Amino acid sequence: MESIELRRIHKSFGALHVLRGASVRVEAGTSGVVMGGSGSGKSVLIKHIVGLLKPDEGEVFIGDTRVDTLDGDDLDRVRLSIGYLFQSGALFDSMDVAENMAFFMERHTDLTPAEQRDRTEELLSWVDLADKLHAQPAELSGGQRKRIALARALVLEPSIMLYDEPTTGLDPISVRSVSELIVRLREERGLTSVAITHDLLCAEIIADSVHFLSEGCIVASGTLDDVKRSDHPAVVPFFESTDTTGS
Repeated sequence: MESIELRRIHKSFGALHVLRGASVRVEAGTSGVVMGGSGSGKSVLIKHIVGLLKPDEGEVFIGDTRVDTLDGDDLDRVRLSIGYLFQSGALFDSMDVAENMAFFMERHTDLTPAEQRDRTEELLSWVDLADKLHAQPAELSGGQRKRIALARALVLEPSIMLYDEPTTGLDPISVRSVSELIVRLREERGLTSVAITHDLLCAEIIADSVHFLSEGCIVASGTLDDVKRSDHPAVVPFFESTDTTGS
């Protein structure tokens, strides 16, 4: 298990200063949630963890490894230890579920086809979708797509998981189902994770710590209850406008 830490991250795109000294620490084996309004810089922040973006200033650590200075093979090795659940699910529409699951194993492991099949069946059973092995993505509901995308993110046995709006567009039952799988990952596999979400129900279920981002800065951190009690002018209206229905 490894901790994740972003220290005083600044990031600009041209004249647009998106992150302004944002700092987040998520302890090893825990789930951190980054919340904030649209356009606050949440996705930009999380992309620094996996090296998709490099900060203009600041440092990014996974355990004792400084990630933002890595390139080439060293960065690739770090990326292969990180699972990423995209907001859209990002399944390949031209492949069935089995082919989606095998895609990264074929490219990044020495597993035989039989071993790949065993891992696929194990993970699909874990997300309670073993009967969808040969389904096409278009045949799946939104919640099923997210659960299969989560299973696919685990095929390389990552030690860290990143979730970009894992429950966006889902009904409340699916929100709870996906959120409870995220909790199980922490409890059963000891993964460290960071999630971006505006979904209060999801945050209530998965968060060990919450970090509220506003105008590129972390303005409140702590437990969800700690952050909800903040009197910061960006935090108060956010929680007044949300509820626990997942809508």
